[in-house]
Amino acid sequence: MTSSSAYYYTKVMSELFLQTPSATGVSFQTISSMKDFWGFAQGPLLDSLYWNKWYNNQNLSESTHSFIYYENLLLGVPRLRQLKVRNDSCAVHEDFREDILGCYDVYSPDKEERLPFGPLNGTAWTYHSEDELGGSSHWGQLTSYSGGGYYMDLPGPREASARILRGLKDGLWLDRGTRVVFIDFSVYNANINLFCVLRLVVEFPATGGAVPSWQIRTVKLIRYVSSWDFFVVGCEILFCVFIFYYVVEEALELRIHKLRYLSSVWNILDMVVILLSIMAVGFHVFRTLEVNRLMGHLLQRPSDYADFEFLAFWQTQYNNMNAVNLFFAWIKIFKYISFNKTMTQLSSTLARCAKDILGFAVMFFIVFFAYAQLGFLLFGTQVENFSTFVKCIFTQFRIILGDFDYNAIDKANRVLGPAYFVTYVFFVFFVLLNMFLAIINDTYSEVKEELAGQKDELQLSDILKQSYNKTLLRLRLKKERVSDVQRALRAGEPQLQFQEFTNSLRELGHAEHEITEVTAAFTRFDRDGNRVLDEEEQERMHQDLEEKRVALSAEIQTVGRSLRGSRKDKRGSLWVSGEEFLRLKNRVLQIENVLGSIMSQVDAAGSKVKAQERKEPYPSLSGTEEQSVWEQLRSPPMLALTPTLTLTPGLGPWAIQDRENIGELGTSEKLSPPQAPLQMIFSEDPSQDTIRF
Repeated sequence: MTSSSAYYYTKVMSELFLQTPSATGVSFQTISSMKDFWGFAQGPLLDSLYWNKWYNNQNLSESTHSFIYYENLLLGVPRLRQLKVRNDSCAVHEDFREDILGCYDVYSPDKEERLPFGPLNGTAWTYHSEDELGGSSHWGQLTSYSGGGYYMDLPGPREASARILRGLKDGLWLDRGTRVVFIDFSVYNANINLFCVLRLVVEFPATGGAVPSWQIRTVKLIRYVSSWDFFVVGCEILFCVFIFYYVVEEALELRIHKLRYLSSVWNILDMVVILLSIMAVGFHVFRTLEVNRLMGHLLQRPSDYADFEFLAFWQTQYNNMNAVNLFFAWIKIFKYISFNKTMTQLSSTLARCAKDILGFAVMFFIVFFAYAQLGFLLFGTQVENFSTFVKCIFTQFRIILGDFDYNAIDKANRVLGPAYFVTYVFFVFFVLLNMFLAIINDTYSEVKEELAGQKDELQLSDILKQSYNKTLLRLRLKKERVSDVQRALRAGEPQLQFQEFTNSLRELGHAEHEITEVTAAFTRFDRDGNRVLDEEEQERMHQDLEEKRVALSAEIQTVGRSLRGSRKDKRGSLWVSGEEFLRLKNRVLQIENVLGSIMSQVDAAGSKVKAQERKEPYPSLSGTEEQSVWEQLRSPPMLALTPTLTLTPGLGPWAIQDRENIGELGTSEKLSPPQAPLQMIFSEDPSQDTIRF
C-alpha cells in the first residue's frame, strides 16, 4: 500500500509549496496575516503551480499543461475557496456598541454567510452549498468546516491566474468575516504511478491573524499498470477466496454455538478481521470505478477542477483500515503459538492481574486528571502544550516519558509552576507508576513459579523430535525387512519355490500383511508365472533388493546418521544408536506385557488388605497370592529384561525403572497405585526375591 517513493513524493511537494519564500521572505508556513496570504498566493503559489520553462528559460513544450518539477502533471485547475460568518453572528456589549459596529463570531455552520457580496459577477462572490460543489467537510486546527463556500478556479496559464488573484485582492475578497481559505489541486506522476492531492489551509480566527495548515496525501489510485500490479491482482483474488471461506465458516460456527461463540476474545478478533477485510474489498471496487469516472470526466473537460480530495481522503482511511487489520492479523499469531507455558506467561499474567490493575487505574486516573485540570487552568493561556484539556493529558504522558518543557511552565507561573511539576513527578511517576509496575511484576513472578512446576503440554522441539524419530524408525524397519527378504533368497535352492519363500519370511517373524507386500515383488520377478524363481530370476531380485537397501541407508544418513543425542537422564546426556534404540523398544514392550499381569495380582491382593489398612498398616500377602506373584515375576520375559528391577512407590503413580540400564533405557512406565504402599525387589536368584507392603 505504500513505498519509499510515496514518502519522497510528499517531501518534494511539501518543500516546494510550504517552504518556498516570497520576495518579502514569507513562505506558506510563516503566514500570519491576510497580507502574508496574498503575498504567498501571488508569488510562490503561482511560481510553483506553473512550470513553462526550463532552468535556462527555454520553453518546455507546446503543451498547455503544467508539469511541476518537469515530472508531475497538474490535473485540471487549482481552486480557491473561502468560508465566512455573518456580521450579526455575535453581539457587542452595550458599552462598546458606539465604537464597534461589526461582530464576527468564531466559525460554525449555523453562522455561515450565504449572501452574495462584492461585484456579484462570478462564483467567487456567490455562495455555493456543499452539495453543489460536491465537497466534503474539513477538520482544521481550530474547528471543522463545511464543504461549501465562495470559490474561484484559477485557469492556466500563469498570467491568467495572476489576473484573477489580483482582481480578488483588489475587490477585498477576504474581509473580517473570512474564517478559512482553501487552496486545492492535484498532481500525477506517471513515473511512479502516484497521485498527490494537496490542500493548503489558512484559518483566520476571530482573534485576528492567521493559522496555516496543510494536507498532502500521496496515494495510488490507478492500481493495475505494471507486471507487479497484476501479480498483486492474483494475490487479491486469493485473498477474496479466503475471506469467502472464512465468512461461511464463521456463519456456521455462529449458527451452532450462537452467543456462546462470542465468549472467546479470539473469535471476536476473527470476526473483526473478516469485517474489515470485507469493507476493504468493497472500497477497493468503489475506488476503481470512481477513479475511472473522474479520469474520464477530466479527459473530456481538462479546464475543470479535478476533485480528487474525496477519493484521496477515503484512500487514506482505506490504508489506515488495512494497517489496523494487519495489526490484528499479527496479534492472532499469539493464538497459534500459545500452546506451552512459555508462550502463555504474558496472557496469564495480564488475565490474573486485570482486577488489580482496574482498581489501580481508578486511583491513577483520579490523580492524573486532577493534575491535567490544574495544568490547564494554570498554564492554558500561555503554554501551547496546556492550551486545551486534551493537550494537557498528552503533555502529562510526555512528562512521564521524560519529554517536557520545564522553562515554559516556570515562565507561565513562577510559584505554582515548579510546585505543579515537582508534586506531579513525585506522586504520578515515582509512586503510582511504580505501584503499577509492582502489580505486574508480582503477578508475573507468581505465574512463572506456577508454570515452572508444570510440564509443557507441547513444545515445538518435541514435535520436530517426534517426527525425526518416527522417520528414522520407519526407514530402519523398512531396511530390516529388505535384509530379511535377502536372507530368504539366500536360504533357497537354485529354484526357489513360492511356498518356501513365504515360510522363510514367517520364520523371520514377519506379519502376514508384510508377507503379502513382499510376495508382490516375488510375482514381479517371476516372469514365466510358474511361482518358482530360477537362479537368473533370483539374481535380478537380489540386485533390486540390494539397490533398495543402499538407497535406504543413504536416506537414513540424510535424515540423521544415528539417533544419538535424543536421550538424557539425571546423570547427563548419553548417545544411543539406532539398533540399541530398537532393542530397548522391544524390551519396553515386554515390560508392559509382564507388568499387566503383575498388577492384576497386586490389585487382587490390595483389595483384600484394604479392610485391614487402618488396623494393620503393613499387611502381608497370603501364601497362595505370594506364590502367584513370584510365578509372574520369574517368567522368562522378566528375567530376560534385567537382573535387578525395583518398583518404588511415591505419593502419585508408581515408577518402574531399570536400575542397571537406566542410562541407556531412560524410561519409566506409570501404573495406578494399589491401596497400600508397595516395594518389590527381585534379582537373578529367585530365593532373594522379596515383596513388602
